[in-house]
Amino acid sequence: MEEIPKSHPRYVSLITRERLSQSMKKGLVHETGLIAHGRGEAFDYLIGEKTIPPAEDAEKIAAAVLLCAKNPVISVNGNVVALAAEGCINLAESIPAKLEVNLFHRTDERIEKLENELKKHGAEKIYGTTANAHIPGLNHNRGLCDKEGIFTADIVLVSLEDGDRCQALKDMDKTVIAIDLNPLSRTAKTANITIVDNVIRAIPNIKKWVRKLKDRDRTVLEEMIMLWDNNKMLNDVSSFISKRLNSLF
Repeated sequence: MEEIPKSHPRYVSLITRERLSQSMKKGLVHETGLIAHGRGEAFDYLIGEKTIPPAEDAEKIAAAVLLCAKNPVISVNGNVVALAAEGCINLAESIPAKLEVNLFHRTDERIEKLENELKKHGAEKIYGTTANAHIPGLNHNRGLCDKEGIFTADIVLVSLEDGDRCQALKDMDKTVIAIDLNPLSRTAKTANITIVDNVIRAIPNIKKWVRKLKDRDRTVLEEMIMLWDNNKMLNDVSSFISKRLNSLF
């Protein structure tokens, strides 16, 4: 990582890739997480590797939803811990919300390593390590969750593509906020609020809006939430990408 000069035009992207690679070698990230990141990076290219206006709007609404929640939970996997552990911890503290580890490729060893990594960055309480509850309809490890965390949450923030769990959580009458660079994914189309942005930008942006909105009257936040149209936002993202691509040629 030290060999990549900051003057390199792909510096952030290369550092991010290297961080994931190192985290995989440490056992935090599953090898398929590298494939998932590559897919997301392709969509990041399409939006210009920056937070676009529809994403900023979604991040603002996400902050409002989290502030109005009774039991908000931020769900993290290996990639998210590798790229945004400190940001997720800071966001959770600012709301406040719970942090829960949820993995498709789940092993006791990975859970322990991710728990230790989060604690190294300052997390005090991490949910999902014992997995004492199960999300109905999911016959794989993503269904394993914490009774005090995701299982009884009213709001769940999920990062990166997670289509079937997203639908299962909505079937439990939970509000789902998704961070997903792919606006065409099942997750993006299923979530109540979809943030089409890179997780390394989205998490601090949500925290920024939490700070700005925290002293607002609850009725103001609830009105903002009521007016949110996720399908319109996805259409706005598609239009942004189309116009941007046309301008490049």
